Amino acid sequence: MSNRGTLYTISAPSGAGKTSLVKALLTSAEEIRVSVSHTTRAMRPGEEDGINYHFVDETTFITMINNSDFLEHAKVFNHYYGTAQAWVEGILTNGEDVILEIDWQGAEQVRRLQPGCVSIFILPPSPEALGQRLTERGQDDKTVIEHRLAEAQEEMSHFVEADYLIINDDFDTALSELRAIIISQRLKLASQQQKNHQLLKDLLS
Repeated sequence: MSNRGTLYTISAPSGAGKTSLVKALLTSAEEIRVSVSHTTRAMRPGEEDGINYHFVDETTFITMINNSDFLEHAKVFNHYYGTAQAWVEGILTNGEDVILEIDWQGAEQVRRLQPGCVSIFILPPSPEALGQRLTERGQDDKTVIEHRLAEAQEEMSHFVEADYLIINDDFDTALSELRAIIISQRLKLASQQQKNHQLLKDLLS
């Protein structure tokens, strides 16, 4: 009996700390990978193609949509983002968990196509904290930040569609809660039966 990995979607408004939490999780959690999305947006300073995103032009992205290459895709802030379906399936089949850092639209698509996925939503502790984090990270100009804040309330309203909700007020607490979700999923009966199939057979024979 093969031990199939679990697919997670993690969604949050820009500035809620999603990427930092996932990066910290990966330093301590085994057998879990983060999908590298395709995007048509420009590369930011410090980013690397194939590490942060697969950066492609819009023509290439549309071709991939037409070829059904994406598990999910969405247009966010005038740029396309998408998750390669074949890569995700290969990792899950190999028994490893996969995290998709995607917006609520993408998470909705994944839930329809992968009913067994686990969805997590991360929120900031206040609107003020969200604005401060967007400003302090220094990735976007004032106009982009204002646009992101204007869109944030609509984005955040979709937390009700997730299985788990984390409020990222204290980073270490939020990270512990994220780890707890991963651990709890791995301890579910179905997962343990798959992973420990031979042991359970030996114990009961």
